[in-house]
Amino acid sequence: MKAAFAALVFSLASIVSAYPITGDVVNCRTGPGTSYAIKKSYKKNQDISISCQTAGTSVNGNNIWDKTADGCYVADYYVKTGSSGYVTKKCTASSGGGSSSSSYCKTINTAGVDLIAKWEGFVASPKPDPIGLPTVGYGHLCQQKNCREVKYKFPLTKTTAKELLLDDLPKYTKCLADYLNDKPKLNANQWAALTSWVFNVGCGNAKTSTLVKRLNNGEAANTVAAEELPKWRMAGGKVLPGLEARRKDEVKLFKTASSKQAYPKCQ
Repeated sequence: MKAAFAALVFSLASIVSAYPITGDVVNCRTGPGTSYAIKKSYKKNQDISISCQTAGTSVNGNNIWDKTADGCYVADYYVKTGSSGYVTKKCTASSGGGSSSSSYCKTINTAGVDLIAKWEGFVASPKPDPIGLPTVGYGHLCQQKNCREVKYKFPLTKTTAKELLLDDLPKYTKCLADYLNDKPKLNANQWAALTSWVFNVGCGNAKTSTLVKRLNNGEAANTVAAEELPKWRMAGGKVLPGLEARRKDEVKLFKTASSKQAYPKCQ
């Protein structure tokens, strides 16, 4: 009887609670962030089951994302869990959350930061980029109206814009670490060049890219970068000369030798 009762308690404790959606239409994405592809959407008051939670893009001050029973992620801000903190276990690498390595470089070197700043261009106050997305600083994509989530005063200076960029970069290095397995061994310049690419094309696009698949297959990194990066030259359905030039800069940086390792271990 005791064994049966214990099994019943364990079974009940393992049941995932259901929580209602609070937004009118809430997107469930392939990863814990607004740059990931949309897998499905939930309607207001629809109950969802949460299997685990993980950190991701901050939405109105809440950076927790809930992995649903459908295998996709919704911002916890739009889920009525009764708490602004974690209400269940944190996602692990095996459950689709967390990085494949905890020792990768969370940020990138100066050469990479300068490359991103060069091609994103400085924007002191929020305005649409070439394809109509509201941005500010060096390529920060606004998450709220008028970029209210930015903690720096507008108009930005080049110094505060660079600080904002440094705040944003860990999101993109985490994407890379999540998508890459342990086969690629990347130095600081290779890591910086790939981060610039992900910063530009978005985490969702990087995740499904041939570039990432080839690196995970163990192909020579320099060859993969030289062949795959130049393919990412379109935006809004058009080939943009600026993107072609940016990809050339990223390939050049990628091929620049460096004795410092960045992935899977940071030196």
